[in-house]
Amino acid sequence: MSKILVVDDQFGVRLLLVEIFQDDNHEVKMAVNGFEALQLLSSFEPALILLDMKMPGMNGIETLEKIRDLDRRVTVIMMTGNDDPHNIEQEKNLGILCYITKPFDLFKLKEQVREILNMQNLSVV
Repeated sequence: MSKILVVDDQFGVRLLLVEIFQDDNHEVKMAVNGFEALQLLSSFEPALILLDMKMPGMNGIETLEKIRDLDRRVTVIMMTGNDDPHNIEQEKNLGILCYITKPFDLFKLKEQVREILNMQNLSVV
């Protein structure tokens, strides 16, 4: 189906998201931080990135800025533990599609991802 890149410093979150999206027959790779995500971006070419906001080294916004330098089109969903309006505004300016707050509803997230990927597939045809 589609390629999804999961970027989160929490092992449990990465593993859970990889499992649920692989169960839907997506090809999923994971990155522990922004640096690793950027290394994977060009070789893996994901259709969707699930990006954690708060990570050591390079946070989600810094990672997103660098992602946009490399690929303006890739769809990004930001995952965050808080609703800081300043961060949300910055993320929207960088072209995130939406953001979800942790802890998130897995069923709702799966449905959101399914809808996003279906829309992408329709626009390619």
